[in-house]
Amino acid sequence: MTTGPKGLDLGALQDWLERERPELVTGPLTASLITGGKSNLTYTLSAGSRDYVVRRPPLGHVLATAHDMGREYRVMAALAPTNVPVPQMIAHCEDTDVIGAPFYVMEKVAGTPYGRASQLEPVGPERTRAITERMVDTLVALHAVDYAAVGLGDFGRPDGYLGRQVARWKKQLEASTSRELPGMDELVAHLESNLPASGDGTIVHGDFRLDNLLVDDADQVTAVLDWEMSTLGDPLTDVAVLLAYQQIAEIAPREGAAIVTDAPLAPGYLTRDEVLARYAEQSGRDVSDIGFHLALAFFKLAVILEGIHYRHSHGQTVGAGFDGIGDMIVPLIAAGRAASR
Repeated sequence: MTTGPKGLDLGALQDWLERERPELVTGPLTASLITGGKSNLTYTLSAGSRDYVVRRPPLGHVLATAHDMGREYRVMAALAPTNVPVPQMIAHCEDTDVIGAPFYVMEKVAGTPYGRASQLEPVGPERTRAITERMVDTLVALHAVDYAAVGLGDFGRPDGYLGRQVARWKKQLEASTSRELPGMDELVAHLESNLPASGDGTIVHGDFRLDNLLVDDADQVTAVLDWEMSTLGDPLTDVAVLLAYQQIAEIAPREGAAIVTDAPLAPGYLTRDEVLARYAEQSGRDVSDIGFHLALAFFKLAVILEGIHYRHSHGQTVGAGFDGIGDMIVPLIAAGRAASR
């Protein structure tokens, strides 16, 4: 049997591909884990003369409704004919007997996921500004897609989305923590009692930030990745998550905590006010209620990182970069409470 990186049985994968898509396999498979992912596992797959990417859920403790491979595959396939850049979808497998979990295969797209300020600094402030402007414009393009026209009319329920989000992430928190988190109960109570009215619905990415995009040498966005939390909902939730990651980059060094991405600290990166203003101008949307959405974003990110901390503390993560994740949760809760005020 051909062995592969942890979480990917290459022998079983090759047998499946030879049955389902034999034209893809022109030689023995080899694979390597793409570092940086702290949720779904992503691998580069070489199948003879061509390279692909394979995605599967994390090992071990997986929350219900999370890490849905079919959901990721479906939304990217639907977005292929739109102005939102996505990889070409190639194959999808729900049979957990193949590699132990559902998975999908997509094309490998050229580009850099800028997750660190040290990657952007050699690019220079002018190009960094252009890259982050295109990042915002890509989000505007996503929210402009007619989801019904691309076959995603049943992809979610925009009406009541915010209330369901609060309830869902509260349930996720209960399933993925075993410790006291100061201030969390107060943050949840605020969100539950201050829900805004439902606005117009769009496709929502759910985890939109610069290092979930691939950018080429001409500073163009070539692909939007990591769609595991995508749905139909309030577009301001995506804007708030983008702003929250930017604020985290400023908070984490002061707290001595691990950081998800410090790219927003690079010279030339749009400020939070500039990100919000550009989105409002390009989309024509009212962003005056961003405070609630920021509080919700910090709550969601705290729950996500707590889930990662839970898996890491139980030896169920693959790759590096997990140490110190748990120390970031309480500062996120504090940021959410501050945003709510």
